Amino acid sequence: MSLSKNLVAFALLVLAVLSRFLPHLPNFTPVLAISIFGGVYLSNRWLAIALPLGIMLISDLVIGLHDMIPVVYGLFVVYAIVGMKIKDRLGLGSLAIAGLAGSVSFFVITNFFVWLTSGMYTFNAQGLVECYIAAIPFFKYSLLGDFAYISVLFGSYYLLEKNGFVASTQAA
Repeated sequence: MSLSKNLVAFALLVLAVLSRFLPHLPNFTPVLAISIFGGVYLSNRWLAIALPLGIMLISDLVIGLHDMIPVVYGLFVVYAIVGMKIKDRLGLGSLAIAGLAGSVSFFVITNFFVWLTSGMYTFNAQGLVECYIAAIPFFKYSLLGDFAYISVLFGSYYLLEKNGFVASTQAA
């Protein structure tokens, strides 16, 4: 029995949306991991990009819309593209680099825009530093979540593929 890519995509979407509503540590979510995973395994590039955007949109419609949507959603598109770029040289090293780069870039870019647009910090170097310092606890959880979910998603897929539940020549 081989799982179809549509079933895998739908299951990921449902689980990711649900995970945003379950109690969890701040920023400990699977969306970055799903973005990279979709880029690697979904043969339809548009589906790989739409998957994390759908997760965010569905959950944000319930949790609440915010001013950072263009930045946050844009980053998840980038992570899906990163997944597409590493698919031919997929390994622990490329996944670790993609996950770390994703976590760090999310922290740096989103907090820069918080500083720039929120009015919560003075518009100078000191305010920027204060913004980044205030965000460190969130970064810790984001980094842990990204690596945990990357490990679970890619490890589970590997095991499913190895045991014949996903055809090795088929994209998820």
